[in-house]
Amino acid sequence: MTLLQVKELCKSYGPSVPVLRSVSLKVEQGEFLGLIGLSGAGKSTLLRCINRLVEPTSGEILFAQAIFGDQADGSWKDVLKLNQRELRLLRRRVGMIFQQFNIVKRLSVIDNVLSGGLGYQPPLKSCLGLFSREDRGRALANLDRVGLLDHAYKRADELSGGEQQRVAIARTLMQRPAVILADEPVSSLDPKLSRVVLDILKRICVEDGITALASLHTLDLAREYADRVVALKAGQIFFDGPTKDFTEAVVEGVYGGTK
Repeated sequence: MTLLQVKELCKSYGPSVPVLRSVSLKVEQGEFLGLIGLSGAGKSTLLRCINRLVEPTSGEILFAQAIFGDQADGSWKDVLKLNQRELRLLRRRVGMIFQQFNIVKRLSVIDNVLSGGLGYQPPLKSCLGLFSREDRGRALANLDRVGLLDHAYKRADELSGGEQQRVAIARTLMQRPAVILADEPVSSLDPKLSRVVLDILKRICVEDGITALASLHTLDLAREYADRVVALKAGQIFFDGPTKDFTEAVVEGVYGGTK
């Protein structure tokens, strides 16, 4: 089932600074899509447009109605036309994992994970950070899935970079996401830790049927983890296809000899 459609998406910062140029793609449910391209190609901007952390200039971003928990009736919702309430509902179901982890280092690991469920809390409870026993049980279960159950009550700043990114994954799972957008989630980690984190993320996505769009900073990682590769060049899609078709000739076209 097609879960997401991006149609003729453009983003410009003023008339002379186009970042995305008529980007169109479809993403299937359960797909692990790797985004690649040179720095400045538009990868992060595309991911942030999908959940409207960045406002596109024009185009359409369509999610299947089913992402909102409604019956799968074949209808679509355009992200660019959602009101604030609808956008909040969408963001509950579209998790975001950032390059710099974005966890609160002075809080405990479990409190960071619990914060991922705030979108499901009434406003007052959200403000006060009140969580039920069920919420805490889910947070511990998600920490167990990323191999950090024994660290639940440590301060987050006691953990290594790779462990902090695993906390961010557990936090995202508290949203019960249908889609995860990962913006260069391992670019600040060494190669060994990168694979540890991506092994966990890929396994969870497969187990839970989560669709993932991940911006990856090396070709080896894209080939190893992505079902499909979308390569951006100067804000446009240069290649879109199965990982097996991502040949050296395509790489040369994307990077122009710079890898």
